[in-house]
Amino acid sequence: MKREKPIAKEKGRYGVVAETQVLETDRVASRAGALIFAIALFVIVFALVMGAWWLAFGLFDVIGVAVALVVGWLAISTVHIAQQWEKIVVLRFGKLNRVSGPGLVFTLPIVEHCALSVDMRTRSVPFGAKETLTADLIPLDIDAVLYWMVWDAEKACMEINNYSLAVQLAAQTALRDAIGRSSVAEITIRRNQLDKELTEVLDQKTSEWGITIMSVEIRDIVVPEALQEAMSLEAQAEQRKKARIILMEAEQAISEMAAEIGETYGDNENAMNIRRMHLLYESVRDTGGTVVLPSSFAEGFGDSLPDDVGKLFGK
Repeated sequence: MKREKPIAKEKGRYGVVAETQVLETDRVASRAGALIFAIALFVIVFALVMGAWWLAFGLFDVIGVAVALVVGWLAISTVHIAQQWEKIVVLRFGKLNRVSGPGLVFTLPIVEHCALSVDMRTRSVPFGAKETLTADLIPLDIDAVLYWMVWDAEKACMEINNYSLAVQLAAQTALRDAIGRSSVAEITIRRNQLDKELTEVLDQKTSEWGITIMSVEIRDIVVPEALQEAMSLEAQAEQRKKARIILMEAEQAISEMAAEIGETYGDNENAMNIRRMHLLYESVRDTGGTVVLPSSFAEGFGDSLPDDVGKLFGK
């Protein structure tokens, strides 16, 4: 069950600002298993060393405790656990030796150490651009979400320092640049296209770091209130313009058809009379009404009336 919190403005240590709606969801995957394993390994090794010390010297002293502590520390420095979604970068004498994991990872004490544990799962990071000027000098506030993942743990460790922060700063910079090259109308209309452009630009930049950008999704575009009213009036005027154009096109089509029909009936008086009587017949057929006409009007048609209309007028 989700519990919604009010909108809050967050500012990190490095100035990455994102105003977003924070939602409490399920907890992230726990690393308690790896911690428990390390503690259990230390306790077991410590107990074994203390037992061996007792068998060897028949006492527990400070030296024995110190030796047990050192051996326990070496044990947990040798055996590590990488979670299913993790890769561990191992350095030997400061040089890259290998990338290991998931599962048990063994290192040589003192000689090797785990430089970085890299989470290989897809991550979601909210970011935004506040009061950024568009090409037509309109300040906009845009809120977006970035989905990305590390595909090469070695590059993420060796090519850049703090790759997570670098991705967020690159996303924010790319968004501001895209806003500055577009007008307000283009940003609001080409929202999906802007998402694709940002994804391509960021993916091209971060691929050198062993990182791929899955997608960029713009969640909200905040336009100044004074401009919102003007844009609404412009949109209404555009819709009225389209409606009038459609109406005029329909009137033009009707007038052309009416002219063709007029030419057809103008050459045949009998056809015109029959058409006139058909219109009268259609008008009273469904309603069951009665049309009263002067006798001279009906007699003027003579024998040109169709059978059904003739019966209506007694012909």
